[in-house]
Amino acid sequence: MMVYRNNAKGHRLSGTIAGPFEVLKGRIRQFYEGDTFGCIKFRYALLVLDVVTVLFIIATSFLPRNRAVETLDVVFGVLILADFSARMIISRKPLRDLTRLSTWTDIVVIISFLAPLAGEAGGFLRAFRTLRLLRDYQMVARLRIDSSFFRRNEEVVFAVANLGVFIFVMTGIVYETQHAHNHQIANYADALYFTVTALTTTGFGDITLPGTLGRLITVVIMIFGVTLFLNLAKSLLAPSKVRFPCPVCALQRHDVDAVHCKACGTVLNIPDEGMG
Repeated sequence: MMVYRNNAKGHRLSGTIAGPFEVLKGRIRQFYEGDTFGCIKFRYALLVLDVVTVLFIIATSFLPRNRAVETLDVVFGVLILADFSARMIISRKPLRDLTRLSTWTDIVVIISFLAPLAGEAGGFLRAFRTLRLLRDYQMVARLRIDSSFFRRNEEVVFAVANLGVFIFVMTGIVYETQHAHNHQIANYADALYFTVTALTTTGFGDITLPGTLGRLITVVIMIFGVTLFLNLAKSLLAPSKVRFPCPVCALQRHDVDAVHCKACGTVLNIPDEGMG
């Protein structure tokens, strides 16, 4: 809406007054991007919601469908829809966001919670909610500030998350493609067991996936699973690093006791968390 006012010299100036939608958009953006204590708590709550959602998906995949589970489905669906809608409202480039896998992951999960498909098929769709944990959270930067454990073990945390997401998603794929015709895959536990044995290349042989599709799934599990597992082992066995950007070359990771940047030789002043 256009408004007019006079300045100190009597000249007429024009301006705009933000409408109700712009005011609402600004308040939502403050929650998602602000630095106040309340905004930080809100984003931590969103992170907790993601973790609880994943745990709910895992737990209910082993339980029979009942009224209580269906009610919780709707609750989680509404919460995820509200979060998704808020993010789209404040998005500065909504069309670009629609091309992202994480956006369509949320859409699929919202549909599976609010309009579950027949049988267990919805469980497979909901497995994609775990991919949300690997989003580029603003929370990652906040965790680096708030948690010394996260700063010391960031690479391990992400390696564990990557491997966990892969195992759970592949378990869902194995179950959905096999349970209807493979008597060896009767539930998610059987699918999880096969996924882990294939990933570790143990191969006991008591459960197999027949047919071309089954063999291809097994190959994918072994190739990508072993790679992710080795990445986790590398993160656990590699010397501990701290995140401290070099003021000259911007190298991010250094040895805990580093005095000089190994890339450019600049003297570092890495804070000692044990001092104080």
